[in-house]
Parts: sequence; structure tokens; C-alpha cells
Amino acid sequence: MPEDATTEFWKNLRPIENSLKPDALPEVYIPQIATDDDRYYVPFSETVGSRPLWINIKDNTWCDVLRSEQAGLVNRHYHPHEVFAYTISGKWGYLERPWTATAGDFVYESPGEGHTLVAYDSGEPMKTMFIVKGPLIWLDEDGEPEGYFDVHDYLALCREHYAKVGLGADLVDSLLR
Repeated sequence: MPEDATTEFWKNLRPIENSLKPDALPEVYIPQIATDDDRYYVPFSETVGSRPLWINIKDNTWCDVLRSEQAGLVNRHYHPHEVFAYTISGKWGYLERPWTATAGDFVYESPGEGHTLVAYDSGEPMKTMFIVKGPLIWLDEDGEPEGYFDVHDYLALCREHYAKVGLGADLVDSLLR
């Protein structure tokens, strides 16, 4: 149960009994998703880390907080599916686009978009929550495919990192839905 209501008009409502269907998994609740604890950020590139929040193997989808403490770069890549982003702090953008995202900005990426994600030196870490649907197709400097990264690669990377830093691979498994 959440904290007790005091003056809220709904304070006398009862919670629904048996609110989860028999085979349903509970929600994933993670306080303070944009923590500064380095252990939670899986190295995604030399300058950018990813904190997994939710992973869906069946749909090849994940949600994470991408963080760079200084100027950062994620490899050039293409998305065959949509991506959603909400900027928590710092500044970031795509070399191929005319905007720079800052705290409070939302970005929707249409399927079929290729780009080079960069984080700026801005006096605070770049932290952005992403929902990534489908694989990332790594691109060379000419925009030609040279590899891919999907939910299975992400899951293995996260499990390995969490085991290495003492959080345990089972913490990553608790994010599977």
C-alpha cells in the first residue's frame, strides 16, 4: 500500500483485492532511477552508460536511463522501430538533427531513423530515459550496416556488468517482464 492519505478526497477508498491476475507479474518499481551510483550504469560505449529499468525479451524492447558524465558518444545506429526519450538532465542530441535536448524535453523517433547520439559538456551529467523498441543496427561512417544490438545482447551485457560490480545478475532478471 502507498503512504496513507491525509486530506485527499479518496482517502477512504479500499484497494482492489486480488488486483493481479493469477499469472501476472507485478509492476517494476524503481525509486530514483537517475541515481549517480556508477554501479547501476552498464558501459554502453566508452563514454556512455545505461541503467536498465525494464526488459521485455518477447518484444525485443527495453527501457533505460542513458547517462554520460561529460561529452559522450553512442555509436552510429539505425532504428527499424520507434524510440521514445525523456531528458532528465544535461544536454544531448543527434548530429543529424537540428535540435539539442535539455531537461524536460521529449523526443519521439520514428521507425527508419539513423543517427549519431552525442552528449554535451553542460555542467551536469546527461541523463535521458529511453524506451527502445527493436534492435539497434550499428552503422559505419557512411551509414551502412555493420552489426546489430538487440535485447539479448543488452540482457547479457547487463547481467555481466551487474555480476562484476556486486549487484548480482539476478537484479537484472528482476526487470524482465
